[in-house]
Amino acid sequence: MNVVLGLGLFIVGAIIGFFASRILFSSTQETQKLAAKASQSESELARYKLDVAEHLENSANLLGQMNSTCQVAMAQMAQSTQLLQQATPDNIENMPFFSKETQEQLAQTVNLRHNKSVRKNDETASEPPLDYSGAPSGLFDDKKHSVTNSETNN
Repeated sequence: MNVVLGLGLFIVGAIIGFFASRILFSSTQETQKLAAKASQSESELARYKLDVAEHLENSANLLGQMNSTCQVAMAQMAQSTQLLQQATPDNIENMPFFSKETQEQLAQTVNLRHNKSVRKNDETASEPPLDYSGAPSGLFDDKKHSVTNSETNN
């Protein structure tokens, strides 16, 4: 009977040990899974920090370029303003719109176009223009026209 009792206790102990190790081992596996997720999250956070730092560096470089471009534009505007302020109102009134050569060419063109001796007499036109003619024609004629592209139903 000692042997049967010992064997029974051994089987009960084995079953209890099996379940106890299973419970303890599953908590260890969960701990390992959580540790893996934590390390993965930390690596993602580090990569995100690097991306943000790179973005901020690129933004700072672009803003520096914009600043230098604005400084150049401001200098050009100041130079243009200074040149415009140097012109006095007296000079503006005497300043011609066209150059001297262009004004001479325009004067010659005007003299060629307006020959006063060959001017037509405005009183010779006694007929109305053709668009005011008496007989209707074309689209304004009241005749009915046949349709050439009508479809027939079969």
